[in-house]
Amino acid sequence: MTADKQLRGIRLEDVLEKRRLDQALNTKEFAVLAGVSYSTARSWFRLAGFPAFRGVVFWQDFAQWRTRQNGVQKPSLPPPDETDTRLDASKLPARAAQILLQA
Repeated sequence: MTADKQLRGIRLEDVLEKRRLDQALNTKEFAVLAGVSYSTARSWFRLAGFPAFRGVVFWQDFAQWRTRQNGVQKPSLPPPDETDTRLDASKLPARAAQILLQA
């Protein structure tokens, strides 16, 4: 992971703590935690149905998405509508929707 220039300043200990506290991860933090390159993480963040919201993802939402990708469950979220800018909790990843509903 240290060979990836984009991820040099991201400490695994810090990212593990954010995951433990159920905090959102940006693309770089997610890449370090998932053990993938920054370019791979960026490509995942752009996939339709990937549970990123405004450039961040919660680890538990990623774990659920990955489980569905492996065929264990069918996806329940439709691809995001690029023209709709309103925040609709039903269209968000589970953790992001929970935070929005609590606000």
